[in-house]
Amino acid sequence: MKKQKVIIMGAAGRDFHNFNTYFRNNENYEVVAFTATQIPDIEGRKYPAELAGELYPNGIPIHAEEELVDLIKEHDVDQVVFAYSDVPHEYVMSKASIVHAAGADFRLLGPRNTMIEAKVPVIGVCAVRTGVGKSQTTRKVIKELQDMGKKVVAIRHPMPYGDLVAQTCQRFATFEDLDRYNCTIEEREEYEPHLANGVIVYAGVDYEKIIREAEKEADVILWDGGNNDFPFYKTDLLFTLVDPHRPGHELRYHPGETNLRMADVVIINKIDSAYPENIEIVRENIRKANPNAAIIEAASPIFVEDPEIIAGKRVLVIEDGPTLTHGEMEYGAGFIAAQKAGAAEIVDPRPYAVRSIADTYKKYNHLSLILPAMGYGEKQIKDLEETINAVDCDAVVIGTPIDLRRIINIDKPTTRVKYELQEIGEPTIRTFLEKLNL
Repeated sequence: MKKQKVIIMGAAGRDFHNFNTYFRNNENYEVVAFTATQIPDIEGRKYPAELAGELYPNGIPIHAEEELVDLIKEHDVDQVVFAYSDVPHEYVMSKASIVHAAGADFRLLGPRNTMIEAKVPVIGVCAVRTGVGKSQTTRKVIKELQDMGKKVVAIRHPMPYGDLVAQTCQRFATFEDLDRYNCTIEEREEYEPHLANGVIVYAGVDYEKIIREAEKEADVILWDGGNNDFPFYKTDLLFTLVDPHRPGHELRYHPGETNLRMADVVIINKIDSAYPENIEIVRENIRKANPNAAIIEAASPIFVEDPEIIAGKRVLVIEDGPTLTHGEMEYGAGFIAAQKAGAAEIVDPRPYAVRSIADTYKKYNHLSLILPAMGYGEKQIKDLEETINAVDCDAVVIGTPIDLRRIINIDKPTTRVKYELQEIGEPTIRTFLEKLNL
């Protein structure tokens, strides 16, 4: 039978995982290319032969998604597999229409063909959108498991934006490991809070190798999801977060709706700051989509390191990059903290943005008074630093999950904003962990 020629559309994460688990050793298919989007400067590389396997001795080229139609025609492609996350359903079907018009089939691989089974229990934390509160939820779940006497290892959804061979299977135990692996700001934001709590983190490219290493030193694996993607591993318990600040998004984004429908437990976060009518919209959508799921209500209270630095001052607010870009949020915890602490003005950073940061504002034009902490590479980190120091303000409010001052020199007074998950009433996360009899 003639091999089916395939292109995988991705963003250096789910696309590589789909290839590794379904296509790598599958002689019925020939993957002729990956395409890349969302993340800057990840196209123009190759998925290396060392990772691609015996069927691909020369590796697989990675092209910009803008080349998709030409690639379909050039290679007489049979199938295009869509493999990235946090996009509206309408966006996915628009891509399907482009692919169909170019002459190929359009495909989505689901959990059955891509989830790997672990030898130890796996708890998953996922979401319907980026920026709902996965980070503080994973920390909460891990703390509860540790209080139950369990050794927990976190495995994070991939962010392999550098040397893919070097990033095949990464283990992080100290802050020095972040430097050793040349981690981007986005990677540090996800790994550093776990490391600060003494939790080992695994990540990388080959998630079969990763789970086999991680389960050697864990009683329980915590799957720390990225964007709104579904887990790479079969879970014994899946928590899915929804956001009443964006009511309705739980049914309108891919693959977040999958997470909602698969969830054992749905956590409605941010109920302390959301409108009651929006909370009810979300609650009703949960009932319709997944009536068997249990529901936890939670808040993410904000703590400011030094409120006096904000009070009466003209401040620059920096927030988590993906929450603002992929997540389409207009503000985050830093903005709320600045208002509550009595900032005289939140300074618009756009006139001061340079190079890649200026490009970010052009691409995500819903952003205004907030500076996204973009840092997908050394050059972009330098652009971020230059932008911060150019802003005419009295102080800087850091609302990112990591302390940016560890990697960026900021020439103004700074204060950090932190947030943790707080369940409201019953049931709680502990309720469902105890039912597993781990």
